[in-house]
Amino acid sequence: MNENGNGTRYGLVVAIDGPAGAGKSTVAQHLARRFGLLNLETGAMYRALALKALQRGTTVDDAEEVLALTGHTRIVLEPSDAGNRVLLDGEDVTAELRAPQVTTAASFVSVHGPVREWMVRAQRSLGLASPAGVVMEGRDIGTVVFPDAPVKIFLDASVEARGDRRFAQQPTAAESRDALLHQMRDRDTRDRERVQSPLRPAADAVLLDTTTLSLEQVLQRTEQLVQAHLDSRSSN
Repeated sequence: MNENGNGTRYGLVVAIDGPAGAGKSTVAQHLARRFGLLNLETGAMYRALALKALQRGTTVDDAEEVLALTGHTRIVLEPSDAGNRVLLDGEDVTAELRAPQVTTAASFVSVHGPVREWMVRAQRSLGLASPAGVVMEGRDIGTVVFPDAPVKIFLDASVEARGDRRFAQQPTAAESRDALLHQMRDRDTRDRERVQSPLRPAADAVLLDTTTLSLEQVLQRTEQLVQAHLDSRSSN
C-alpha cells in the first residue's frame, strides 16, 4: 500500500504520461492485465466532457461555459475485457469518443484550469477507490493527479512516429496523414504550453522514447519497471 501526505492509504499507482500517440493506452491496458490493476484512461474523461459540450452547443474554448457543464456531469469508467466502457450521465458513449471532432474539442476543454481541477478531483477519487491499485494514463498524472505515485513513466516519440501510429489505427478516417500530423502538432503545443498542468515529465519519471521501439519492446520495458518496484517493495 502507498500513503499520501494526508495519510490516506491506497494500492499501487502506475502513472503513465505523454503526448497523443505515444502508446499510453496500449501500455496501460497491458500493465493492468499483467499486474491485476484497474486501468483508468483519463483522456477518455476529457473526451466525454468534450462530447457533452458538443452535444449541448457549448463553446469549448470558453472556460466558464465548460465549467458550468461539470456541475451536472457524471463520468464513470467501467473496466471490461475490451477496455474501459465510458458512461456519460449513465449512457455508454465509448464508441463516440474517438471521433476526430471530439478529440479536437477535448484538447480545448482540457486547457481550462478550473475544468482540470474538477477532473483531477474526479480522477484521484477513482484511483483511491481501487484497493488493488491502478494504472492511470494521461498528461499530468505523475505531476498533478498522483505526484506521489511510486511508478512514473513518461512515454514519448517523434510526432511523425506518433502520427503514423494514429493514422494506422484509423485507416478509414477522412483526414490525410499530413492533416493528422498538423492536428497532432497543434495538440502538442496546447498541451505543453498551457498555463495549468502543462505536459511535462515528472522529475522522478522514467522517460521512454518509443520512436524506434517495437510494441513488444515497449511493453517489456514498462513491465520491467513495475516488476522492479514490486520486487523492491517485497524485499523491504
